[in-house]
Amino acid sequence: MVRAVVGANWGDEGKGKITDMLGKEADIIVRFQGGANAGHTIINDYGKFALHTLPSGVFYDHTTSIIGNGVALNIPVLFAEIKSIVERGVPAPKILVSDRAQMVMSYHILFDHLEEERLAGKSFGSTKSGIAPFYSDKYAKIGFQVSELFLDEAALREKIERVILQKNILLEHLYHAPVLQAEDIYQELMDYKKMVEPYLCDVSSYLWKAVKEGKNVLLEGQLGTLKDPDHGIYPMVTSSSTLAAYGAIGAGIAPYEIQQVITVCKAYSSAVGAGAFVSEIFGDEAEELRRRGGDGGEYGATTGRPRRMGWFDCVASKYGCRLQGTTDVAFTVLDVLGYLDEIPVCVGYEIDGEVTTEFPVTCMLEKSKPVYEILPGWKCDIRGIRNYEELPENCRNYVEFIEGQLGFPITMVSNGPGRKDIIFRKKQS
Repeated sequence: MVRAVVGANWGDEGKGKITDMLGKEADIIVRFQGGANAGHTIINDYGKFALHTLPSGVFYDHTTSIIGNGVALNIPVLFAEIKSIVERGVPAPKILVSDRAQMVMSYHILFDHLEEERLAGKSFGSTKSGIAPFYSDKYAKIGFQVSELFLDEAALREKIERVILQKNILLEHLYHAPVLQAEDIYQELMDYKKMVEPYLCDVSSYLWKAVKEGKNVLLEGQLGTLKDPDHGIYPMVTSSSTLAAYGAIGAGIAPYEIQQVITVCKAYSSAVGAGAFVSEIFGDEAEELRRRGGDGGEYGATTGRPRRMGWFDCVASKYGCRLQGTTDVAFTVLDVLGYLDEIPVCVGYEIDGEVTTEFPVTCMLEKSKPVYEILPGWKCDIRGIRNYEELPENCRNYVEFIEGQLGFPITMVSNGPGRKDIIFRKKQS
């Protein structure tokens, strides 16, 4: 069986915990898109970890962790991450890397920094991890696929010369920065070859056989629906598709093999980076939620930036779940809201005097004002509860109200940061 774990919103929904938890039942876990520009925070028996490239289920010794062809592969970051978890007592993971994955080069990171500096106040809030330049090169067909590390030297050097000719024009005339040297790029690629060669795999073939053998495969996405370049808050989006549908492409499997799509929603909203955020809150109200939220405060796992905070947005989340093809919703950090007397929930957007419950395109989104419904809080700590019926009535009412707004079943409720802090809930008829 193939299942996917993806996000409904802006990212930071708690996908890492859900993947880590579901990894117990998985044989294979695949990262299928994105790069080291976002992270998943995991708390388990080994401690607390912020992963950026490794799949979140890497902590189980029975799993194989795969870097799919859709990933922006930063090889030094991947191997530094492997080293960092092993040094903390995690068993050395079994890692496979798709021979069709493409590599984030040092100059991708350089261009990311230079472009954000050039844009200044009009920047996209990039993490400066090289992701947009990487995907630009991939689709312009001037990226370096892992398999190309094994070209004969003359062919590889010829491609390097061709690529840096274009890069150096930009460096010299747009950014007024030092140009790239072909020999430096060749040596960088040779260093990557030594590191990655033992892990290379025809991943599509490997997964084909695994699925036919009845293995359990878990696809792990990065960020969420609203950061998708087609369906998100363009242009304040990431550079690869964040949808479960892309899992088939980014892993190299048939789309009909994905039988379960677990879409993760927070019990409130948070976002890192720029872009429209209708239910955003500010000041002391936001700071209090930020301080209490997440697993030690709402700060980006990769950047450390304080996350923007908001109330649960039913309009955005319903849209996010629909685009993902959701079969199950995992509802996270519900425990955080226990301090509130009342909890606002955004149930509609007012645009030019009209109220809608459909998520609009960005230019209309920026004009939207939230329409709230206020629900009573439960004013107690719900951590440690394992049975849904034991939750306070107002807490259950909150979950069921949001489930009704979404139109998708909430089958998992997370009430704490740990792997075991989860309540399983049957789908309601």
